[in-house]
Amino acid sequence: MNISDFDYFLPEKQIAQVPADPRDSSRMMVLSPKTQTIEHRHFYQLDEYLTDGDVLIFNDTRVIPARLIGVRQPTGGKAEVFLLRQLERDRWEVLVKPGKKMRVGSVITFGHELSCEVLEHTDFGGRIVKFSYEGIFEEILDRLGTMPLPPYIHETLEDPERYQTIYSREKGSAAAPTAGLHFTESLMDRLRKKGVHLGFVTLHVGLGTFRPVQVDEIEDHVMHSEFYSIPTETADLIRMAKQEGRRVVAVGTTSIRTLESAAVDHGMIEAKQGWTNIFIYPGYQFKIVDAVITNFHLPKSTLIMLVSAFAGREFTLQAYRTAVEENYRFFSFGDAMLIQSRA
Repeated sequence: MNISDFDYFLPEKQIAQVPADPRDSSRMMVLSPKTQTIEHRHFYQLDEYLTDGDVLIFNDTRVIPARLIGVRQPTGGKAEVFLLRQLERDRWEVLVKPGKKMRVGSVITFGHELSCEVLEHTDFGGRIVKFSYEGIFEEILDRLGTMPLPPYIHETLEDPERYQTIYSREKGSAAAPTAGLHFTESLMDRLRKKGVHLGFVTLHVGLGTFRPVQVDEIEDHVMHSEFYSIPTETADLIRMAKQEGRRVVAVGTTSIRTLESAAVDHGMIEAKQGWTNIFIYPGYQFKIVDAVITNFHLPKSTLIMLVSAFAGREFTLQAYRTAVEENYRFFSFGDAMLIQSRA
């Protein structure tokens, strides 16, 4: 398949710049691959589409203030360091600007309490750096780092918590699992009262999720590894549901990738943690996920390829064209899509 098979036209005005308020007031397109039908609803109506016994799986990762602005030594030039993932205590994989000037041995300072040295280059154009500091790194990062909003968002986010899900708890992401941004406490309470089971996994969003595809043939694309974890109680919840014929509904593409990475067979999953570079595109046979809640994704991205694998490429692109025509809001702060079971 060619990357152009996953392209679509999007007017810039439909790229959401601010989150919906309240969170669950966003629109929700409901896709039914089995009947090839599309409905237009709102996210607060999600409970109408879930039934007693359904299992909803959330990614509870929390975004860290991953963008650091510093000064290159000894030249004094401006430098940006974007944290991707922690390798060891003080060693991180990062993206840097300006890339050509960040050679091995380069030192960047961030005020008087934090600095880093470039140790090596990575396969994906990034760097491995080692931080030096006095005190507690996380506290320093909270003071000096900023929330890493995507480059297509130009408005200032007044409340940084709006780029966090209400259930975020495991720090480590460079970007938010945006499908979860639509959930409110009241909606989750309604789901529990309806008999919907809520389970949590962790995938720290990094370069694998948002790195552009830079090859023509998508099969040649290599995903970057991201850390994930599935606790025993979540694995047990999923196994029981699959044995009893109940649905597993994944909230977001990161939850899908986590569940499918830990699948050992159709309907079987392990409690485990590790690194995944799973790349899901049309032709993939899903082993765990029965329905999907997601946002509208960038053209030619691995995320629209994943959605196309679940709903079908032609139906997915039809839905995206409809979303443009119906003036849906796109990307991180945009509207949602619920994709019902295919069978």
